[in-house]
Amino acid sequence: MRLALDEAEAAAGGGDVPVGAVVLSASGALLAAGHNEREATGDPTAHAEVLALRRAAAALGEWRLTGCTLVVTLEPCTMCAGALVQSRIDRVVYGARDEKAGAAGSLWDVLRDRRLNHRPEVIAGVCAEAGAEVLSRFFRER
Repeated sequence: MRLALDEAEAAAGGGDVPVGAVVLSASGALLAAGHNEREATGDPTAHAEVLALRRAAAALGEWRLTGCTLVVTLEPCTMCAGALVQSRIDRVVYGARDEKAGAAGSLWDVLRDRRLNHRPEVIAGVCAEAGAEVLSRFFRER
């Protein structure tokens, strides 16, 4: 989570909402990292999770991220939750809950929806206070 929090700080430095994500291999090695880049790129899909998934798939040469774990500072939204399901990632670890747009248990629970063909393990609340503080500080300064 420390690496994801560092990514979140990088997003804030670039004027983007501070969310950071990393993808770890089955052995725990860092495969990829990403942070929000919507403002930087003008791409509405440039969320931390999506960018980290794309980079991990490129690193592995495969779209299936079986055995991998995504660690993200904020609960994924519906777009990101859908991408996580499609990637076949095994585990999602997130920090702060997102009561307004969360899709891993807060507002929706896309990741554990029994109607879908893949349901990753979800671990919530890891370093939640640190992730929430980065976000609060960013919005206070705005």
